[in-house]
Amino acid sequence: MTPDATLRDGGFVHADRFWDRVDASGDCWEWTAGCFDTGYGAFAAQYDDGYKPRGAHRVAWRLLVGPIPHDLTIDHLCRNRACVNPDHMELVTRGENSVRGYGPTAKNRRKTRCKRGHPFDEENTYITPQGWRQCRECHRAKMRRRADARRFTRLEEPAEEI
Repeated sequence: MTPDATLRDGGFVHADRFWDRVDASGDCWEWTAGCFDTGYGAFAAQYDDGYKPRGAHRVAWRLLVGPIPHDLTIDHLCRNRACVNPDHMELVTRGENSVRGYGPTAKNRRKTRCKRGHPFDEENTYITPQGWRQCRECHRAKMRRRADARRFTRLEEPAEEI
C-alpha cells in the first residue's frame, strides 16, 4: 500500500481511494473511473475548497515515484492513455513528448523528404525563426516563379503616353 500524497498545487490524494479505481491485473494498469475527453484518466484530488480533477497517470507517478519537475511531462510509452503504471511512463520535455506521439507535429518531424521529394538533410533544409523546416530547393523554385511573374507583369503593362 502506498502512502497518501500532496500534489504540487496543494491537492491531497488519498491513496486507497485512488487505487480502488485501478485494475492492475494486466501489464497496463487500467484506470477504471472517469476519463477526460482526451482519454486520460481523471482523478478528483482533494483541496481546501473541494475536489478538482487531475490526471490519474500524474497522480500515480506522484504516489509511486515522486514529484514531477515543472519543466517535464509524462510520456506514456505504452501509448495507452488510461494506463497508470509508472513502468510504462517516462518523464520528458513537452517538445520530446509531442514528437514521440501521433499528432501532426510528430508526423511532420518523421518526414525525411519534402512534398516534392527533396531530402530534408542538413544541406537542403532551412529552419525558420518559428522552428519550421523548409526545403531550400522548393523555396528557390518559388522565388524564381515570383520573379518571373513580376517580370512578365511589367512587360505586359502599356507604356504611359507623354
